[in-house]
Order: sequence, then structure tokens, then C-alpha cells
Amino acid sequence: MVSQTNERALEMAIEKALTGTCLENVKAGLTDISLPHHGFVSGSPSNFDMLYALDTQYFWQFLAQTQADELAKIQKFNPHDWQRKIYERFDRMIRKHGVVHLLKKGLAVDQAHFQLMYPAPLASSSQKIKDRFKQNIFSVTRQLRYSKANPLQEIDMVVFVNGIPIITFELKNEWTGQNARHHGQKQYKQDRDTTQPLLSFARCIVHMAVDTDEVYMTTKLAGANTFFLPFNKGHNAGAGNPPNAEGHKTAYLWKELLSKESLANIIQHFVRLDGDEKTLLDKRNLYFPRYHQLSVVRRLIHDVSINGVGQTYLIQHSAGSGKSNSITWAAFQLIEAYPVEKDIAGSRGLEHPLFDSVIVVTDRCILDKQLKDNIKEFSEVKNIMAHAHKSSELKSALENGKKIIITTIQKFPFIIDGIADLSDKRFAVIIDEAHSSQSGVAHDKMNEVMGKANEDSDGVEAQDKILSAMLARKMKGNASYFAFTATPKNTTLEKFGEKQADGSFKPFDLYSMKQAIEEGFILDVLSNYTTYKSFYEIEKSILDNPLFDTKKAQKTLRSYVEKTQQTIDIKAEVMLDHFIQHVVNTKKLKGKAKGMIVTQNIESAIRYYKAIDRLLEQAGYPFKAIIAFSGEKKVDGIEYTEAILNGFSDNDTKDMFDR
Repeated sequence: MVSQTNERALEMAIEKALTGTCLENVKAGLTDISLPHHGFVSGSPSNFDMLYALDTQYFWQFLAQTQADELAKIQKFNPHDWQRKIYERFDRMIRKHGVVHLLKKGLAVDQAHFQLMYPAPLASSSQKIKDRFKQNIFSVTRQLRYSKANPLQEIDMVVFVNGIPIITFELKNEWTGQNARHHGQKQYKQDRDTTQPLLSFARCIVHMAVDTDEVYMTTKLAGANTFFLPFNKGHNAGAGNPPNAEGHKTAYLWKELLSKESLANIIQHFVRLDGDEKTLLDKRNLYFPRYHQLSVVRRLIHDVSINGVGQTYLIQHSAGSGKSNSITWAAFQLIEAYPVEKDIAGSRGLEHPLFDSVIVVTDRCILDKQLKDNIKEFSEVKNIMAHAHKSSELKSALENGKKIIITTIQKFPFIIDGIADLSDKRFAVIIDEAHSSQSGVAHDKMNEVMGKANEDSDGVEAQDKILSAMLARKMKGNASYFAFTATPKNTTLEKFGEKQADGSFKPFDLYSMKQAIEEGFILDVLSNYTTYKSFYEIEKSILDNPLFDTKKAQKTLRSYVEKTQQTIDIKAEVMLDHFIQHVVNTKKLKGKAKGMIVTQNIESAIRYYKAIDRLLEQAGYPFKAIIAFSGEKKVDGIEYTEAILNGFSDNDTKDMFDR
């Protein structure tokens, strides 16, 4: 029989780390006894108000200690029920906007306004702001009874800031024969009353299932439909967590995540709701970073702060990593990156940020939207983002102090001359290689910039082209480069990577395809692909004709046949039939993924797209095809772009998500 001591061991370890105390004795070796505590206080379950989902002791203590004047305004006109008035206003606003909004924006009650959390200070912040942050009350409560409908139900652990819950935990360990992956998630999905305020959407920031080896998280509890994401570091380029000689594998959770500064940083700079305030709260999505997203952004900001301007970084994050969000979070936080010492490269003093502007080079409209959403949510400063499609627009944006400037890989070669003379400015250049720009106008113009007109550059990554162009303009000293790519080639590693002792190069940060596959974010295409083979036979009329080159003839014939629309139509029909019968009809992907056709060039991609699109329309299927490629391509005398084929014009591209 497993003892109660062992059953609560993980709980004790976390409490020890947060508060520096343990309320029960545990067996030696089961807690991280050497951990310094984070200065949390212990909460009592008896102080939790189930109706308003608040720790009333610390809620009122924080307001009384920090904003007594504002409380007095409410008490003056509501002497008998002033607490109820604040409770009801808080409940109404959190149901409408969610907890993150209130922690950032505060709570207005009649003529009073309350700050519900003081933000973490920046390097340049005044002493007053630093002192205010210290007044926040971070607390942790164990075995919290949260439900009036089911009064015996308990949440293992809840973290609060100023009496407001932000994280709930269900804790499991191997000594009880249970784990987070199955039992912890099951408990949230099946055994917890999500109709109660504490567990309703956006009342807490995140819910975590934790054991000694793994962590899983969700921001929206929806019964059996709840979707959990891993919050694991990865091990040997795969899923899970590495061994920890000093304690549990998941000790990073309470060592790194659950500190006051870390939680405040996440609330201020990472967590956000999509959509706008007109959308019902339960129709929106709440984003919380996965471990590798949180880690890479923090590592980048830290490295910049100690090494200054002029560095290069390669972030190798596979498909399925949430690269778009990582880029937007990095872009926003690079604006506020400060030097730790005044004499590092590019520093203009400890009170000035290192970068004047962040330039994001991308092909993706969705990244444009996410940047806008993040800026709207995080920043009080309006109009800090601009688009640049030519050199004059980029130069104007920089001179007018725009903090984030978006351009495209195709347009970047055209505008590089416009920033060559801004040597007094400091830039962070983020390169998002969603697609390669290896053909068409972008290819030609990039070669022109680099002095390599008409040179074949097959296999050269977009990052290499852009970096080479910028180095040619002598911009290295006043710009740092951050290249995000899923599949770097050797040239990319050498340009952006970190040189090792043996002469090889490694990325600054890695989220591997292996980890993405093992965590279930992408399928292993090497074990799930089907090739469509073609065979051609040419009969020679003169068997001993020495001029007949078999390989060359086969190649020429294949090229001719493969690109004809008749061949493509037939092959497209076979591929679509296979996809419908073996994937869609069998519900193998459960509507959660897509099939992909990989072609040899852009022209073939366009022809296959048109064939598939036509077949789907004829059959009346409830889904459609999309196409991805960079630049423009002329086929049969008609010039196409990705935007035109997917149903929106080039002029609407950057605003398509705003409609």
C-alpha cells in the first residue's frame, strides 16, 4: 500500500520551492530540499471564495496595503456593501474579458480604479516601479476545494497573485502508479466540474497536469474535448525531459516557471487572447507558451542583453513548433531589450533599449496578423508597427520611430539600399523562412543586389541571401540577425549558427522534427508517404545507334510528359481518390490535418493545384486546396501569385485578416 507521505511528495517539493516551508514530513530524497524558495506565501483553503474564485485574504490585503485611497472612494458611497460591489464588478469584468485583461488593465469600479497586479520592472524602470512590484502577493494553496456543487472535490494546488488564481495543478507520481499524461489529463477532462468559476475559461491562465517526469497544459477545459499540450524540455532531440541528478525531471517547472518575475513576465509578454472584445469570451482562444517557445525567447533576450548588437542567431524550430508565435513574442520583446552593461556592443546607456526597430522579413500574412494582435494586447503605445514594400517606406518608418517594421522576402532586396545610410540606428532583423525564395523575380533581384545577376543559386536559403546582402552593405555592426527556419542547410548553419570546437556549426536553439513527431504535432512523413511512379520506355529503331543517349532521352521525355496538363489531371485524380478513400473516409486524421502534394517546381505546383481544385469543386467536397510558393510565376501566359490562387489579391494580402 502506498503511503500518504509518498502520495504527497511532489506536492511537498513544489511547496518547498515556492514558500520555503513544508507542512508535512516527507522521506529523504523525495523533495528538492536544496531549492531556494521564491518568496510565495502559503494560502489557506478556508479563505477561498468559490463563487468569485478569489482568495479573499490576499485580495483585500493587497488592495488595502497598496490602494487604500481607491478603496476609500468606494467605501464612502457604499459603507455597508462596498466589498460586494467590488466583488460583483470583478466577476462581471472577468467573465467578459478574462483574467489576463484584468491583471494588465486593472479594475474600474465607479470612480475608483484598482491595479490588480503591479508589472515587473524593466532595466530602465524607476525605483518606484521596482518597489511596487515587490508589493504583489504571490501565494500557493494546496488541496483547494473549489466547487459548491461538489464540496468534496479538490484541486491539488493553485497559484495566486494578489488573491487571483492564475494556475491550477493536478499532481501525479509514479509511487501511486499514476502519471500526468493519462491520469492527470483524465482527471481534468472527466472528474473536475468545469461549470465552477475557478475552472471556467480564462478565469485562470493555464491548467497543468504534472508528475515527476512530464508536464502537460491546457488553457481551456472542455470535458472530453480538452486539448493538452506538452510543456516539456525535450530529451535527446525527442519528447520528454532529461534526467535530473538533483531531483525530479520536472523540477524546471518550479525552478524556472514559478518565480514571481517569471510569472509576471509571462502575463505581461506572452499570454494573450485572440479575437477582439466584441467576441464572446468562450469563443476566443487563450495562448500560453510551450516550454521551447518560452525558453528560446528568454534565451535570445538574455544573450542580446549581455552580448549587444551585431550577433547572428539560428533558431531551428520544426513545423509544429508554433514558430509564428515564437517570432511575434521575440519581436515584441526585442523592442524592450536593454544592455546589462553600458559598454557592450551597440549600447547607448543602460537606460536606452539596444534596438531602435525590429525588422521582420516574412512571406506570411498570418504572421502580420499575429504581430498586430500581440502589439494591441501588450502595448499601450499605438502605431508602433509599419509595413515597408519599398525603400522609401522602410526609411520613413525607421525615421519616424516605428518599432516593428514588416517586409517580405520578395521586397527586401528592393529596400536594402534605403537603410544603408542609417548607421546611427540599431536593428534586430528577424528572418522568417516560411518559404524559400529561389525563383522568379525575388531570385533575380536578390542576385542583382549581391552582384550575381543570372547566377544559379539552387539550394541557397533565403536567410543566406538576405544576410549576404546585408553584409555587402556593411550593416553587420548595427544589426543583429535572428533566422527562424525548420530545415537549415549547411550554408545557413555556417552563416547563422554557432561554431563548435570541432569546426561544425550548431543552431542557437533547437526544437527538432523528431520532438515534434514524438509530441504528436506533425506526422512522420517518411513512414506515411506514397510515391506516384512513372515509367517510360523508348524503343530504338536502330539498335546500334551510338548517338542515342538513353538517360538524356528519358529525362527529356519525362520533363515533357510530367508537365502536360493531361498527365497532371490523371495523376491528380488518382491522388485525390486515394486521399478521400484512405484518409478522409476512414477519419484517420479526424479533420485535424491536411494532405500535401510536393512537386518538382512552381509551375507543376500551379498545375496540380488547378487540377485538384477543379476535381474538388466537381465532386462537391466540403474542403478546398491551397497552394504555397513565393514570388510570381507565369504559366501559359498568365502570371500567378500565391495570393491570387488562394482567393485574395496581392493588395488585400496584408489586410486580409483584419476584415
